[in-house]
Amino acid sequence: MRFASLTAIALVATLGAGVASAQGLPKLKQKDSYKVGFAQTESNNPWRIAETKSMQDIAKTCGWNLVYTDAAGSAAKQVADVESMIAQKVDLIVLAPREEKPLIPAVMKAKKAGIPVILVDRNVDQKLAAAGKDYVTFIGSDFIDQGRRAAEWLVKATGGKGTIVELEGTTGSSPANDRKKGFDDVIKKHPGLKIVASQSGDFARDKGRQVMQTLLQAHPDVTAVYAHNDEMAIGAIAALEAAGKKPGQDVTVVSIDGTRDALTAIAAGKMGATVQSSPFFGPVSCETAKKYIKGEKIPAWVKVEDKFYDKSNAQANMADGY
Repeated sequence: MRFASLTAIALVATLGAGVASAQGLPKLKQKDSYKVGFAQTESNNPWRIAETKSMQDIAKTCGWNLVYTDAAGSAAKQVADVESMIAQKVDLIVLAPREEKPLIPAVMKAKKAGIPVILVDRNVDQKLAAAGKDYVTFIGSDFIDQGRRAAEWLVKATGGKGTIVELEGTTGSSPANDRKKGFDDVIKKHPGLKIVASQSGDFARDKGRQVMQTLLQAHPDVTAVYAHNDEMAIGAIAALEAAGKKPGQDVTVVSIDGTRDALTAIAAGKMGATVQSSPFFGPVSCETAKKYIKGEKIPAWVKVEDKFYDKSNAQANMADGY
């Protein structure tokens, strides 16, 4: 997908919010440069590293003096990071909220301090904070649709029959919640497919490996694995191989993200498919901020369109990986 695909984003309103107006939100005056805070969740996987690089790269051309923080997987630290940015009087905060509810106070504090917030890649609980009122917008993929696409592929690949282990992402995060819903809702319609275990691997490769290793002991007859991201899927593949199973033959693996390791695993026949979830939010964040500064109306959801990779196109699209 890289930077180019983000130019093809579709701007859509969601959850009945319609098009968000700037009313009630802090304004941003036109000037040559801005101090922009980017509050990252963690840096323990290729997706996060690619996202951070995208933000750092765009800062050089967007007139941003970037204040970067890494929460190291802690929602509490991420709240403190945002509070530090507020104290530094940044002009704008770009936040990748680790979890939906714990980051609400940080968003509200920024608004009270007169600092607009753009959410990227993960959302907050919209019952507690709303785009266009409490923060500018959410820029990201349709996580429910990602889960749905993964499930629909698995139904076809298995003929609608199988025993599934689901490796969930970070508990309480919007992608974990939504990717589970999208997938589970489809699987429920197919009685020949059964999810026998669903447990969090925290979006981490080694945690995914450990969880899969444990679940295999209770469910040695598993025939399919759905991981909420590629890192956990790669970890699951390692656990399957250690247990003497052949991923891609004995067990069908489907995931989400579109990392280079996943595309390589698909090309090698160990993984069946992955739904892309782009981490390249820098360009669209810059574009959105510029529109906001000009007073243009910003949709409640700036939706990123994602590709789909399987054995038919993984090798040809290896350059999309990161």
